[in-house]
Amino acid sequence: MSIKILFQNSNFVIFDKPSNMSFHSEAGEGFVVQATKLLDVEQLYSVHRLDKMTSGLIILAKSSEVANKLTKLFETRQIEKYYIAISLRKPKKKQGWIKGDMTQSRRGSYKLLSTMDNPAITQFVSCAVRVHERLFLIKPHTGKTHQIRVALKSLGSPIAGDARYAFSEDALKEERGYLHAYALRFKYDEEEYSFVCKPSFGERYLNSICEDALALYDSPWEFFK
Repeated sequence: MSIKILFQNSNFVIFDKPSNMSFHSEAGEGFVVQATKLLDVEQLYSVHRLDKMTSGLIILAKSSEVANKLTKLFETRQIEKYYIAISLRKPKKKQGWIKGDMTQSRRGSYKLLSTMDNPAITQFVSCAVRVHERLFLIKPHTGKTHQIRVALKSLGSPIAGDARYAFSEDALKEERGYLHAYALRFKYDEEEYSFVCKPSFGERYLNSICEDALALYDSPWEFFK
């Protein structure tokens, strides 16, 4: 799986990051290094990140000044982010909000608490796709580590293929973790931008039933007014 450039201008680049690629370099070259080589530039600047298992839309800035502006937009929630996920478990509810503080658990995992001191806030809708599969469209209103993965687990619907939060034996059978950064919408220097990127890898995403469901979500912001 290779990185794809979806859009670029003089300020930033929008990429489609493959699943199973680390954001920063670990054993091999990470996403940022590979993206920099792909553009044949000296440096690109990160303003947000995606977990290794998560594919989809990600922004890299072309200068530190632009990076600072975009980082501030993320911090002040002026960049809307939308994700899709598939679970093999029935959720406790089909749409709504998931709110609660998050705390570190064991071995780098996190868990959701019932307290609300500095909560992770996640909004979602969902629909049935194939038998035992449910497609979630998710809008995180905060940016906590592993927020969406923990939120769906708290619903009783861990993400298919998520070896950390799903049932391990089931997760290992999947070709990928089924979380995808699906859409971005924001304003930068008075110009409005919106991007929607469908997944390009994973049989559970690419079958005709899921593709028909995604067609209903082609303007995801319409579901969260």
